Amino acid sequence: MREIVIDTETTGLDPYDGHRIVEVACVELMHHVPTGRKFHRYVNPDRDMPAEALAVHGITAEFLKSQPGFEAIADDLAAFIGGDRLVIHNAEFDLAFINAELARLGRPALACPFVDTLAFARRRFPGAPASLDALCRRFAIDLAVREKHGADIDCGLLAKIYVELLGGRQPGLDFAAAGGNGMPLVLPQDRPRREPRPHAASLDELAAHQAMLALLKTPLWLAA
Repeated sequence: MREIVIDTETTGLDPYDGHRIVEVACVELMHHVPTGRKFHRYVNPDRDMPAEALAVHGITAEFLKSQPGFEAIADDLAAFIGGDRLVIHNAEFDLAFINAELARLGRPALACPFVDTLAFARRRFPGAPASLDALCRRFAIDLAVREKHGADIDCGLLAKIYVELLGGRQPGLDFAAAGGNGMPLVLPQDRPRREPRPHAASLDELAAHQAMLALLKTPLWLAA
């Protein structure tokens, strides 16, 4: 089962107020395990960066001027997602921004199924904080890399949170993505096919079987 953890950073809170995406990242999961495949792009929003947004993610307008517009990354993003299920923390926010960007290009909205981990966490832990930071603390996930919000970093953290929300990994069980250190992750579809194994009885086995049958007085298969 392939899933895509996805996150965005933006210039503000509402795409219908003219706010735009400035960063988008994806992490590929297979059977809930990161494979090591990622998608990460910064995006020129073609507008200023409000101070409030800058304080959240630290991405400056000057840096973004040299980055491509969303129209230049849309095909690559769509190809990476590929219609598979999305894993999103606060799905309403990210989907609204992605679909607004697609609408500007005359493209249809994303039609992928998705899991909203914010809603998932609130169902599992009613009344408890369910932000990304709060869930990392709940599941003892290291937050040292998260000085500010960032789509790429947040996707990595969310992938770990998602596994914990599903019930957690077996303690001590660690999967290494293909190409990483240690044993590579081998998915069922990656295993080499085995040659068929013959199971015909040997001559000695056939003789022993016939001898055993000769001892039976009234076998059921000969009954009228």
